[in-house]
Amino acid sequence: MHVIYLHGFASSPGSSKAGRFARECAARGIGFACPDFNEPAFETLTVTRMLEQTREAVAAASGSVALVGSSLGAFVAVHAADRDRTGKVERLVLLAPALDFGGNRLRQLGEHGIDEWRRQGRLTVFHYAFNAPRDVGYALYEDAARYDALTLTVAKPTLVFQGRRDASVNPDMVESWAQHQPNVTLRMLDDDHQLTGSIDRVWSESAEFMGLTNN
Repeated sequence: MHVIYLHGFASSPGSSKAGRFARECAARGIGFACPDFNEPAFETLTVTRMLEQTREAVAAASGSVALVGSSLGAFVAVHAADRDRTGKVERLVLLAPALDFGGNRLRQLGEHGIDEWRRQGRLTVFHYAFNAPRDVGYALYEDAARYDALTLTVAKPTLVFQGRRDASVNPDMVESWAQHQPNVTLRMLDDDHQLTGSIDRVWSESAEFMGLTNN
C-alpha cells in the first residue's frame, strides 16, 4: 500500500497531520507522497489542477494506493477516486472533509463577496503554511463550482474522521452525507477542524484500515 496525502486549502505538505502520516509510513517502509498544491503558485490554484497533481502521484506510485485527504484535500480525494482509471486507488481516509467546497462552502462569502472576488480577480486569505496573507484567483471559484462531491457515490472503502466542534466544516453535513454512503465508515470525534487532539486515534485507526498495522 502506497499512501498519498492530500493537504487542505492554504496548507502544505509541512502540515502537522501530513508530517505524522509521513513519519509513520517511513517507519514502516511504506511509500508516501504529498503533492504540494501551492505549486506552481497558490494564486492559480484550482480543483482541476489539484486533481491532475493527484493523478500524477497515483500514476507514480508502485502498487495499490490509499488516498488520505484533509479538508479540501478530502474533497479532491473523493473526486480523484471517482476518476481513477488505473485501478490503483483502493481506499480513502478523509479528515474533516470539506465535501461542500464546490458549492455552499465558497458561497458563504455571500453574493457581495463573490462579486467583489470576480471584480478584483483575486481574494486575499490567510495562508497557514506561509503564515501570511496570500491572494487566490477567482478561477478557483469558477472551477470548484464544476465539482459536486455530495452527489457522488463513493465506491471504495472509506474511513472518515470528523470533529463535532469543527467551525470550518459542518459536522451535520458530513454526518448526513455518510449516512447515505454504504462504503463509508464515520468516526465523529470530540475535536475541532484540525483534529489535533485526536491525531493518535486518527493514525492508529487509519493504519489498521489501510492494512499497515503488520508493517
